Amino acid sequence: MSTIPTRLAKATSTVSSWEEARRASLAAYRAWHRSAPDIVQIYTLNVPPSLVRLKIRQDFERNRDTITDLAVMNVMLLKNQQEFQETMNAWKQEPHVMQWFKRFDDPAPPKTFLDKFYASRDEPEQLPSHN
Repeated sequence: MSTIPTRLAKATSTVSSWEEARRASLAAYRAWHRSAPDIVQIYTLNVPPSLVRLKIRQDFERNRDTITDLAVMNVMLLKNQQEFQETMNAWKQEPHVMQWFKRFDDPAPPKTFLDKFYASRDEPEQLPSHN
């Protein structure tokens, strides 16, 4: 599949009511849902399309009841379109897409210096103070 940058480009639009926001977010969800097999194929992922669809569903559900401002909703819809276009035009690499499946809840914080280093965490007592 060749990359055509304008293939998924859309003019920036804003929603002015919650009904428009609902329609726009459902359209975005459907676009992601339909493209799950293409995402697996483009990035040669070792996960089935059903798992990609599950992750997409979780992301949309996570933001379902948390957004209460239309301005925030407009930004979320814009960022969603950008992410979709970048993903479908193969402007990412496989590790970027696989980050979607990374577990965000660390079962145990790193204890040793190397574990903290690998996790990119600094010791609070060793950070420079800004007084």
